[in-house]
This record gives sequence, C-alpha cells and structure tokens, in this order.
Amino acid sequence: MLCIAGYNLCKSYNDSNQNIQVLRDSTLEVNEGDLVCITGQSGCGKSTLLHILGLLDAPDSGRVVFGDREISSSFPEAPSIRNKELGFVFQFHYLVEDLTAKENVALPMIISGISSAKAQREASTLLGSLGLGSRLHSYPNQLSGGEQQRVSLARALINRPRIVLADEPTGNLDPEHSAEVWQMMQKLNKDRNQTFVIVTHDIESAKLANLTYNLAQGKLNLLS
Repeated sequence: MLCIAGYNLCKSYNDSNQNIQVLRDSTLEVNEGDLVCITGQSGCGKSTLLHILGLLDAPDSGRVVFGDREISSSFPEAPSIRNKELGFVFQFHYLVEDLTAKENVALPMIISGISSAKAQREASTLLGSLGLGSRLHSYPNQLSGGEQQRVSLARALINRPRIVLADEPTGNLDPEHSAEVWQMMQKLNKDRNQTFVIVTHDIESAKLANLTYNLAQGKLNLLS
C-alpha cells in the first residue's frame, strides 16, 4: 500500500544570481513497510527531497501524495500531519537540553493533545524498548552520541507515525554508534513494519535498505 510519494518533483534555488536546480522531474514512491535509502554527494538535493516529502518545504512543481490524498506544505492540515503521521530524525539530535530523555520523547505526544502523564508513560515504554530504560531521567548532555540519537529516534516514533524521515541520522556519530543506530532502525522496520526513508552518504549502510536510490544531477536513479 502506498505510504508517501513525490511525483515529477522540481526544485531550484538562486545562489549568487545563479539558478541551481537540485531536483529535476524526480519521482519516488514509498510503500508501507519499506526501508528506503537515498544516497548522493553532499549538496546534491537529498535533504531538499526529504523536506518536501516531510511537508517542510514545497517543490516548484510536482505533487506529493500521502496515502490517498495529495498534500502540500501550505495545506492547513500540514502541521497536524507532520506531528501525528510523520516522524523526523536529523543528523543533529535537536533534543531540548533542559528536558530529560523521557520528557523529550513525550513532547510530540503532548503537543498532539495527550496528557503529560500518559505521554511520559508511553515515552518510558518506548525508550525501554530501545535499550534506554535506565536513561529515562538523564539529560542530553549526560548521554553518549548514540544514546542521544536513539532518544531522537524514540521521539520520532512516539506518535506511531506512518513514516519516519531520517536525514543523515548517523552522520555525526563514530562507526560503533552509527552501526548501533542503523541496527535499531532495521529492527524497527522488521519487527514493527515501520516505514523509513533515510538520506545517507554511507553506501555500506544503505545496503541494509530494501530499496536504494542515488540522487545525481537532480535525478533519482534506482540502484537496488
């Protein structure tokens, strides 16, 4: 079943009076349960594509389809979709420094209207399932890089999103912690049928995906 898709996406930016086209008529379909990786050189437009799919940016032309409906970042319901049906993981964890791990994970659920008590119970359970049950009350600066990114992953999952969009989620980690986060995402995909679209420059880790694309000169090409 189709989860999210971008059809004939085009996007360009003006830089020093020069027009740079980062997406050229690119199309991507993601089905429920897929683990999709998008590779490509730095600056090729991978993050732009992810931001368009995540309703954080709008294409110059083309369509974004979520489930059975066409949507855009300007739609009134876009903030609700981002909160409840999309999860985001970035290269830098962007955790709130004066909140504990449990409080950081509970935050999106509280924003969606769930009581703080229930949200924190859900956060505790989720963090426990990710091997962080002993770190519930730790602050971000008390966590290792890998632990911080697992907290970020838990935060992305707390509202049970249909899809998690991850932008270089291990780009700021050493090889050991990078492997740890990749294994966690792969396990969530297999055990929970969680859909992922992951932007990465790590070709070896991208081989864990069931679909891998390369973005070059604005065009998406299926590798495997």
